[in-house]
Amino acid sequence: MSDKIELNAESRADMGKGASRRLRKSGQVPAVVYGGDAEPSTIMLKHNEFIHQLDNEAIYTQVLGLNIDGKKEDVILRDLQRHPFKNLIMHADFQRVDQKKVLHVTVPLHFINEESCHGVKQEGGLLNHLMTEVEVLALPKDLPEFIEVDVSELKLGEILHLSDIKMPSGVELLALAHGDESHDTGVAAVHKTRGTGADTDSDANGEGDSAED
Repeated sequence: MSDKIELNAESRADMGKGASRRLRKSGQVPAVVYGGDAEPSTIMLKHNEFIHQLDNEAIYTQVLGLNIDGKKEDVILRDLQRHPFKNLIMHADFQRVDQKKVLHVTVPLHFINEESCHGVKQEGGLLNHLMTEVEVLALPKDLPEFIEVDVSELKLGEILHLSDIKMPSGVELLALAHGDESHDTGVAAVHKTRGTGADTDSDANGEGDSAED
């Protein structure tokens, strides 16, 4: 786990769409912090500083240190509203973290050993990623930045499922939390590439050529 990401913010009193527009024009991002035993609070972050920090993949999955007027709170980033076509952050939602309560977070999948995947290297297949992220349950201290998926042993025609993933200690997949095997969906698969198998046999037998003048 990487070092905790620190965000700086200031409290704000102005509410409403007009106030939010003025904040954005002044280079600020309006945001809200909610959860825990405290009342929701409205804050603002410096846009250029915040958008740069959003390049770090961990900011979407890890517990963050949010400094509001010099007072720090542990939070996670729950929602982010971006402008539909401009590189602008319109609003952010943060949830306060209780270190003793399990969190439900979406984390990315990192596929490893793709270059040595048996079905690709030995059998000439094509590796497909069927999922790019998963929902997990974990205490804040156990939250992973990402989940590694080892595809080295995956063979042609095989599918790697959620239950095949080696999970970090203290982390549970939401889809499998209740023991329902119907939710054990595929994560990666190796398929045949085009131009092999039946297609090649068909060409070899001359199908498609005219038999009569």
